[in-house]
Amino acid sequence: MKTVLIIGAGQFGIHIAKRMEQLDCEIMAVDNDEERINAILPYVTSAQIGDSTNADFMSSLGIPDYDVCIVTISDSFQDSLETTALLKDLGARRIISRAQNDVQEKFLLRNGADQTVYPEKQTAIRLATREAADDVLDVFQVDRDINIYEVQVPKAWINKTIMELDIRKKHNMNIIAVRVNDQLVLPRPDMILTADNIIFVIGNVKDIKRVF
Repeated sequence: MKTVLIIGAGQFGIHIAKRMEQLDCEIMAVDNDEERINAILPYVTSAQIGDSTNADFMSSLGIPDYDVCIVTISDSFQDSLETTALLKDLGARRIISRAQNDVQEKFLLRNGADQTVYPEKQTAIRLATREAADDVLDVFQVDRDINIYEVQVPKAWINKTIMELDIRKKHNMNIIAVRVNDQLVLPRPDMILTADNIIFVIGNVKDIKRVF
C-alpha cells in the first residue's frame, strides 16, 4: 500500500484523492482552508488544516515516511514553490507539483520537484490530437515523443492478422491492446483485426501520425 501526502484540497486534489483511494492508497491531505479539508475528507485516510509553507508544521507530518508528496496548490504559485522546496529540504522521497504554465514548470523542477503535472496543457494536447484525426479516439502521453493512441482499425488493416501487418517493422510501433466487445484483450500474433475493434498503439508521435 502506497502512502501519499496531498497538499492542496481543491478540485484537482480531490480528483487525485478519489482515484488513489480506489487504488487502496493511504492518503493524508493538507490544506489551510477548513471547507476544502471537509470536502476531501471522505476520500482520504486522514487530513489536517495547516500552512504547508510552515517548516514546523510540515516537519510534524513526517515527510520522509510518504512514498510520494503531491502539491496541487493552484491559488498561489509562491506557496506552491515554497512548499515544493520545503518538502525537498525535509527529505521527501518523491515530489510531484502542479504547474499552470511553462515558467512555473521550470521553477518547480529547479526547486525540488521530481515531476510536474500541467493539467490544462495535457488536456489541451489530448483534445487537439483527438479532434485533428477522424480515426483517433484518445491519446495518452507517455513521454515527450512517445504516446499511446486509442484508434479505430485502419481500413487497410481489417481482416488481417497482427503478424501479417507486422507494424513494428513497417511502422515502428506496437499494438499493445485490442478492445473486443467492450473488453480489452492482449493481442496475439494470429489475432484477426475487424472493423469493430479498437486498438491501442504505442510509438513515436511522428510515426503514428504517418499512419493515422
